[in-house]
Amino acid sequence: MDKNFPAGATIVFGGSGGIGRGVSLEFAREGSDVAVVYRSKQDVAEAVAEEMRALGRRVSIHKADVRNRAEVQAAFAAAVAEHGRVHTVVWGAGPVVPQVPIAEWTEQMFRDSMEIEAFGFNNAVHTALPHMRDSGGGSFVHLGSAGHDWWPQLDGLSVAPKACNEALIKGIAKEEGRHEIRANSILVGVIDAGQFKIGQEAGTFTPEWEAAVKAMLPLKRWGSPRDIGQAAVFFASDRGNYVTGQTISVGGGFGV
Repeated sequence: MDKNFPAGATIVFGGSGGIGRGVSLEFAREGSDVAVVYRSKQDVAEAVAEEMRALGRRVSIHKADVRNRAEVQAAFAAAVAEHGRVHTVVWGAGPVVPQVPIAEWTEQMFRDSMEIEAFGFNNAVHTALPHMRDSGGGSFVHLGSAGHDWWPQLDGLSVAPKACNEALIKGIAKEEGRHEIRANSILVGVIDAGQFKIGQEAGTFTPEWEAAVKAMLPLKRWGSPRDIGQAAVFFASDRGNYVTGQTISVGGGFGV
């Protein structure tokens, strides 16, 4: 392994998503083997795995519904069996959320978002912690929302569950540091991939919407999955070995 990382692999939950794929590739480029966890996009997971193998990395893919702790545990155990150790958990799993105001949320909408984003992350955390303690440490990198800094109209079903995870990241950093376990979060802005692409195709993110959002950004362009991946690599690698409990916004200055 490259000296940037300990022996073992990075496990990326949501690694078959638009942003997750880019994050996975950055870890591979920077010297980490990777375990990709997907729920339904096996073909995409296999394709990104082949890209990383072409970079000389050892890669595995694992199917799991993150709402089910037993499935998360099985995927994690399979990753450990394949790679010997998981040194980093990247949390990038999440649903495509409806863009609706708070007053129009249904109970089921909120439940679905919380179960995947918050309960799912909690499942991953409680699955990984014993392994990290036994392995001499590890790192959690949570992919949150730039809406944590400035509430974005209609996107609350994404922002609210991620805010729960932001608090949990702080708690992990506080309580688990004595085990050399670090935890940090990336506030993800508008990235030209994943849900943004889906919203464009659905007509939710119109040219007028895009112009209005860009008007609020110091950087007048969208980000790329690589931008998120590079921030995640910093947090997880030796370059960020004395960084924990921190949040960085990768959103072109959104909220400034």
